[in-house]
Parts: sequence; structure tokens; C-alpha cells
Amino acid sequence: MASDNETLARIHDLVAQERELRDQLIHRQIDESEEHARLRAIEVELDQCWDLLRQRRALRETGGNPQDAAVRPGDEVEGYLS
Repeated sequence: MASDNETLARIHDLVAQERELRDQLIHRQIDESEEHARLRAIEVELDQCWDLLRQRRALRETGGNPQDAAVRPGDEVEGYLS
């Protein structure tokens, strides 16, 4: 199970990947369909990371064990409403 710091580091890495993809599109190193597909995968993983952090924090705040938090499937976290 990843720690909060490891999860936050992964989030920063994914955000950097997003920026790189957008830069590659601007410089025509990749086409739009490739950018969209790769961005979609990054967005799902980002949502999973944020969900994991929220689970861990909620468990910690309520006296639970943050190690009990688990990464939820992408289709589950993508189905949440804001």
C-alpha cells in the first residue's frame, strides 16, 4: 500500500505527464486522438489517486487504519458525482 507521500508524488508525476502530452500536441509530435487516449488514462489514474488519499484521510480522521484504504476501480471512481 502506498503512503500518502508516495501517492502525492504519483499525482505530481501524472500532472507532469499531462503537461508533456499537451506540449507534444502543440508541437505536433502526437496527434489529437493519441493525446486524448493517453490523457483519458492519466485522468482515471489521477482520480484513483485522489480517491485513495480521501479514503486514507477519512479513515485517519475517524480513528480507522489508513492502511485499510484500497485503490478502487477506474469505472467506480469515474462514476462519482462532484
